[in-house]
Amino acid sequence: MLTDQELLRYSRQILLQQVDIEGQLRLKNSRVLIVGLGGLGAPVALYLAAAGVGELHLADFDTVDLTNLQRQIIHDTDSVGLSKVDSAIKRLSAINPEIQLIAHRTALDADSLAAAVAAVDLVLDCSDNFSTREAVNAACVVAGKPLVSGAAIRLEGQLSVFDPRRPESPCYHCLYGHGSDTELTCSEAGVVGPLVGLVGSLQALEALKLLAGFGTPLVGRLLLIDALGTRFRELRVKRDPGCSVCGSQHG
Repeated sequence: MLTDQELLRYSRQILLQQVDIEGQLRLKNSRVLIVGLGGLGAPVALYLAAAGVGELHLADFDTVDLTNLQRQIIHDTDSVGLSKVDSAIKRLSAINPEIQLIAHRTALDADSLAAAVAAVDLVLDCSDNFSTREAVNAACVVAGKPLVSGAAIRLEGQLSVFDPRRPESPCYHCLYGHGSDTELTCSEAGVVGPLVGLVGSLQALEALKLLAGFGTPLVGRLLLIDALGTRFRELRVKRDPGCSVCGSQHG
């Protein structure tokens, strides 16, 4: 059931026939893991909290740095030096005290990551390195949990949804194979703030669609964003039957 306060808080969202009270109840009863509370995770967490996703599991082992504030809009100047998780909890609790916030303040190893993924309905990868993305993807495949993956660097962004519940869906490894952590990060190559805000907002939108059950998610599609020219391009992505991560899962 939704309380009178919740009906009022989420009224503009409930007015959408694609959401309605049933969809809002689904959001209220959903549990989501956000891996990374930086440029992507900031808008993801803010929008999912505001939308009424009932339980947000927040994972980040880092602390807030002054250089983060140009794009990581969930944090503020007073948060510099604090755990990103604690900074995010303070902001999200102020936005929506109705939801539950679960903290993961240390780096997730194989066992703790598997447990964290198993405890939720959906995972959002907002990390900034290939090894974490690979580990999160593998855990989602094993647990059969949908994964909303985003990335942004310099003036380019990418977004896709990998859903192991769908036999036709590729996984992250199908698309990127054996990548490398020698790739530059935002701290080395730079990034413009509104771009990570855009990608993170789209990740939050995909999550709401999957959780509330409306629209067509980005499964089997890769959205490419060119911020310099304000252009969007979409590529079809097929599952690799020989994928070392998801191939046997669909055997």
